[in-house]
Amino acid sequence: MLAALAATPKEIARIARGVSDLRLHRQPAADAWSARDIVAHLRACAEVWGRSIERMVREDQPTMRYVSPRGWIKRTDYLEQSFRDSLRLFSETQAGLVAMLSDLDAAGWSRRATFTGTTLGRDATVLGYAQRMADHEQVHLNQLRRTLGKVVT
Repeated sequence: MLAALAATPKEIARIARGVSDLRLHRQPAADAWSARDIVAHLRACAEVWGRSIERMVREDQPTMRYVSPRGWIKRTDYLEQSFRDSLRLFSETQAGLVAMLSDLDAAGWSRRATFTGTTLGRDATVLGYAQRMADHEQVHLNQLRRTLGKVVT
């Protein structure tokens, strides 16, 4: 999982290598995300979920309001930033998260939080949140490959 999280920014850069800024910013269809939109979304997820993980590590069993990355991104200018700027900032955020997670022992991975403000009203662990991030990123890497016509067969 840590390897997957660490590899995501590099894989995005690899997929986008040689692709023009115009194509990275263009929506492939009216209701589809551009490559820039995908990276902006991943960046918002890394920030929001990363802050939640950080709180789980720092505090004993915190209760926190769930923040949706889709809601968070609306309060930012991420969707207007260039693909390359968003990727650079996502890479930095992701590297910090991976470094923090790399230092955890078994007890650290088991730290918990309770989330409110969601219909699920759920408890989560650091491990569960990190795995959720890694799985989510794989879905969007595949979306990025399709968007840029670089599907791996």
